[in-house]
Amino acid sequence: MDGNSTDEVLASKWDLPVVIGTAARVAFGGLPLWAKALIIGLLASVILWYGITWQRERGRRSR
Repeated sequence: MDGNSTDEVLASKWDLPVVIGTAARVAFGGLPLWAKALIIGLLASVILWYGITWQRERGRRSR
């Protein structure tokens, strides 16, 4: 290997979050504010529901 090969690509730990953030900005950038708020609210409620369910199951397993 001469050091100029593209067979190996080093990635930082921030590559994936930057790509996800950029994709979200492109996907939702043109939406009106009410649509963005609706999508964020739905995602937040799903995450909250998952967290509550996970916590309940964790409590049941420990008894």
